[in-house]
Amino acid sequence: MKVLLVIPPFTQINTPYPAPMQLAGFLISKGYEAESFDLSLETTLRIFSKEGLRKIFDAVEPEQELDEYGRGIMANRNRYEEIIESVVELLQGRSRIPAEIFTSKKFLPRGESFENLDRQKNIISKLKPDDKAKHLCSLVIDDLSKFIRKNITPHFGLSRYAESIAVTPPEFDPLLSELNREPNIIEQMIIDETQKIIELRNPDVVGFTIPFPGNLLGALIHAKFIKHNYPEIKVVFGGGYINTELRQLKDPRIFDFCDYITYDDGEMPLLNILRNLERRMQNEEFVRTLMKEGNELIFKDNGAVKNISHAKLCSPSLKGIEPGKYISMLELLNPMHRLWSDGYWNKLTIAHGCYWRKCTFCDITLDYISSYSPANAVRVVDWMEDLISQTGSTNFHFTDEAAPPALLKEISVEILKRKLAVRWWGNIRFEKSFTRDLCKLMAAAGCVAVSGGIEVADDRLLKLINKGVTIEQAVKSCANFKNAGIMVHAYLMYGFPTQTELETINSLEIVRQFMKYGLFQSAYWHLFTLTVHSPIAKEPAKYKINIDSQLDCHFANNNLGHNEIEKTNHKKFGGGLNKALYNYMHQAGLDWDIQTWFDFTVPKTTLKKNHVKNILEEEKNRMYKDCLISVWLGNKPELTENENGSIEICVRNDSVEGNWECSKSIAGWLNENILQTIDGSGTDRIKYLHWRETFPGTTDEFENFLNSDVWKELREHFLLFV
Repeated sequence: MKVLLVIPPFTQINTPYPAPMQLAGFLISKGYEAESFDLSLETTLRIFSKEGLRKIFDAVEPEQELDEYGRGIMANRNRYEEIIESVVELLQGRSRIPAEIFTSKKFLPRGESFENLDRQKNIISKLKPDDKAKHLCSLVIDDLSKFIRKNITPHFGLSRYAESIAVTPPEFDPLLSELNREPNIIEQMIIDETQKIIELRNPDVVGFTIPFPGNLLGALIHAKFIKHNYPEIKVVFGGGYINTELRQLKDPRIFDFCDYITYDDGEMPLLNILRNLERRMQNEEFVRTLMKEGNELIFKDNGAVKNISHAKLCSPSLKGIEPGKYISMLELLNPMHRLWSDGYWNKLTIAHGCYWRKCTFCDITLDYISSYSPANAVRVVDWMEDLISQTGSTNFHFTDEAAPPALLKEISVEILKRKLAVRWWGNIRFEKSFTRDLCKLMAAAGCVAVSGGIEVADDRLLKLINKGVTIEQAVKSCANFKNAGIMVHAYLMYGFPTQTELETINSLEIVRQFMKYGLFQSAYWHLFTLTVHSPIAKEPAKYKINIDSQLDCHFANNNLGHNEIEKTNHKKFGGGLNKALYNYMHQAGLDWDIQTWFDFTVPKTTLKKNHVKNILEEEKNRMYKDCLISVWLGNKPELTENENGSIEICVRNDSVEGNWECSKSIAGWLNENILQTIDGSGTDRIKYLHWRETFPGTTDEFENFLNSDVWKELREHFLLFV
């Protein structure tokens, strides 16, 4: 039985969404013929081709009124058609044209997206030619995307399609209306790519991962074509959007486009669907699967069948995916923002669920949060090596809700042990576990960035959210990441229930100070959204809100309308918060009065201007715990005996060389423990206790040695305790 697992339009264009590859790897291990297909990428490549642009420009009606921007694009249509494939090839990293050609003002047509170039000339002047060419080519794609949105369909986006009509519509009708009209040229391209892959692969089952609202209509267009033209093919829907929005689905009309809808982890539901289709088991063996029988929706769940432990999953399979075809975009020059759109990233989840799973705004009642199941470090690094062999890419994005610090430590040690040269980043929680040494270890193992939620940036509200993190902890962990050379992105929230106007302004002041001291490179404000699966929705009175939307919609049920008993107009702050943040990220206005960013009067902050600075300047605790393991970041020591009987120790790593003169006993102690640290693994790894107990001297002499230049320099560059 052949299974095709589809990424619907539109998601990322620089790297594939990971779920289909994970499912493909699992199904292959069970003996099925399975592969993935990135319809999002293939449709994008069809749009941004010479033939695709010609069809798009031809689709603009002669009598259609265009704004100045649209007229400029149309006036240059021939030039866009001539250069578009060269632009895409450069963004794919396979251009045969020198980068300098793309950066000349005569080569690329320049539309609205190029207007900020002069204001960013200081940043752009520092870019390497390849990056500058990539930035300019990205702006060309952005110009054409805007043209499509304005003149072909407002639904279009490189990472979403018709997102607004898929965000908790009370009924299926808006989507059905879109599906019943004549397809526009973009949708026709989706259909053309669908026909091409179905005829090429001839699958028995097509499974769609629908992770976001912006994927739903694209998936439905694809599925409609299959059901109409290939009725023998079975269609399965699953993914993040399904798991959160459609858990209370009552409208049977979606089953005109699919045969099965699965919930939560897809491995066992999909496996049992295939076994049912092969008549290898009876209907009651379905797992977390919704289907239509007659006019009724029937949910079938064999409760005895559990999720597969995350540690027991096999490597993802990239069969059907071509990494070299993905497009790297460099629209925003912020170095942290580049990670989302620039370069191919192998995506892995190192732990299923969230190890904290207590935040009151989060979907902690759902499996993707509540069911915590970590893999072990050896397994994760095995996956990494397997993906490197499949893709040729050594870049990794860990897609966890929050990667556990203890597991990141073990993964980092394993990466160093195998001498893997990799780059990676992922989501974390800003907690005290991210010590100076752990951050340095992660950096040595290839960590380049982390992202995490500082959320409301106010201690009272952080406690109400049950975040388990304080501002002080966030400051210290971000400082440790900064000192290790790891970039930080912060997720911020405003409009949380009971949040006052003053607390909103104080939150912005905290963000200003974080930015001023370089504690994160980028951030993003989210307006609080109440979801049906969160603790707040279960106890609205506790948070002084009333829920004013129905919980029994026929189609999607996730986002809830609500109003606060003590009314505050949170939305009015959005513009000012985002304007301030944009400037802070560009190191502008960091010392301006917060009132500058708002066109209405806001409260004066009650926080001291040096609040974050004071936390940073607190005396650092140099206490060691006996249980911490030692990690060595250098080569084996080289020992040379001097004429006076002392020993000179020389150690090196990739960036630093250290030379120290020590007594014979101290040198021997250091050398022995360093070698044990290098060679130790598992339970053989030595701990700080061993260093302390084997020191060739008294306790007081050991304490004095901890203050010596030798120890300080070893600790700064080579020796970690984690």
